Amino acid sequence: MKVLLALILTGQFMAILDASIVNVAIPTIRHDLGASGSDLQLIVAGYVIAYAVLLITGARLGMRFGFRTAFLSGLTLFTAASFACGVAPTSQALIVVRAIQGAGAALMVPQVFSLIQRNFTGPARAQALSMWAATLALGGLVGQVLGGVLVSADLLGTGWRPVFLVNVPIGLVLLIASFRFLPIDRPERSRPLDFGGLISLAAAVLLLVVPLVLGHEQGWPVWTFGSLALSVVAIIVFAAIERSVERRGGAPLISERVLRAPGMPAALIAIVLALAAYGGFLFTFTQHLQGGLRDTALQAGLTFVPLAAGFALSSLNWRRLPARWHQLVIPAGCVIAAIGYLLIGITVANGGTGGLVLPLALFTGGFGQGMAASPILTVALSKVAPEDAPEASGVLTTIIQLGLVIGVATFGSVFLTEAVLPGAHPTASAIALTLWLIVADLVACAVASLVMVRAQPATAVVAVNAETPEIEVAGDAA
Repeated sequence: MKVLLALILTGQFMAILDASIVNVAIPTIRHDLGASGSDLQLIVAGYVIAYAVLLITGARLGMRFGFRTAFLSGLTLFTAASFACGVAPTSQALIVVRAIQGAGAALMVPQVFSLIQRNFTGPARAQALSMWAATLALGGLVGQVLGGVLVSADLLGTGWRPVFLVNVPIGLVLLIASFRFLPIDRPERSRPLDFGGLISLAAAVLLLVVPLVLGHEQGWPVWTFGSLALSVVAIIVFAAIERSVERRGGAPLISERVLRAPGMPAALIAIVLALAAYGGFLFTFTQHLQGGLRDTALQAGLTFVPLAAGFALSSLNWRRLPARWHQLVIPAGCVIAAIGYLLIGITVANGGTGGLVLPLALFTGGFGQGMAASPILTVALSKVAPEDAPEASGVLTTIIQLGLVIGVATFGSVFLTEAVLPGAHPTASAIALTLWLIVADLVACAVASLVMVRAQPATAVVAVNAETPEIEVAGDAA
């Protein structure tokens, strides 16, 4: 089982990593391919858009054709697209294959949670879910660091291309091993695809994500606001279609059982707020380091090492805390992260790097976010039955991507609007303002997580009911 978990989490890690690894390579891609600002945004966002739009579809395809088959198909498409990205001759070609790469990730990633639910029981399942949640969030941080290392290494004069080509040997090895070790599961062909739900949800996500990604670059033209308004209409249409399908006894894309699980609505809000802060910080602070402080890609990447270390330390070890403290782990993590980002804001507002203060503040911010992110996902999934695993996986991973996009769009717009050219450190005031807003976001996340915790029947520790395969939260509710 350890081999199975290592294989599927490695696939998930590659997919999450590729959403951020390209960030520090953007200046090099601009120079090498002569890419415009819109091209660069689409290179970064094309992956996220395809990924977010197709995640729930990927989850349902796993149910219909088998989780093993869907995982292997997604991994094959992702690996092939990664090679195509690495050899892309133009920025337009890179945009296209990045979208294909995102589609491969959307087919592969939802199967990971489903395979965990179907193949792990008892404490092993609880531990696997913690590692799953940590991998989801840690991949973005590692991408920032690894991207800086690979771009600065300029292997054989290839510049930015290794940030994509690194997936190819890993993907091939993973494919060979997965064919041997992934269990064969029985497809649920009796559940038809909900095409109305697929189309309306894809439209809603696309109408929401595209203007958020491109709005600032294009000066927020009228079409962006029209698209956002239409996304609300599409969501209402999607909800009506799903109710109609369920009323007829069909198989809706998202079961109401998932959304009605105790604490799930507050959990979704908390996840959006937490990931918005996370994604917004990674995007804006990278711009500050490379644009304002003129750091190299390697310097910018290595700056995030304390953040990644703090995140890994807390996200993988929060269960070691006494059971009576587990109820407060999530809001406490949000508050600790807010303190870390507040210290970063104070440091950069003074126009310096702060010596040891900045690494310590980054470690604190990462520690707090890791302390919150893994438990949020684990608690949100704590009442999900195995038969609802694909929908839950698709919903949560879609919400995670939307949170990241919203963070980049909102905090990124604030940062880019305030980042004026004059001065020795032109982005210092802009990043400071952005960080004050991120701190406010994390405080709101702490409030939402408290609501989620109070809605759970008990929240001390994730355990497994001995009578059913369903994960549930048990322990000291005090």
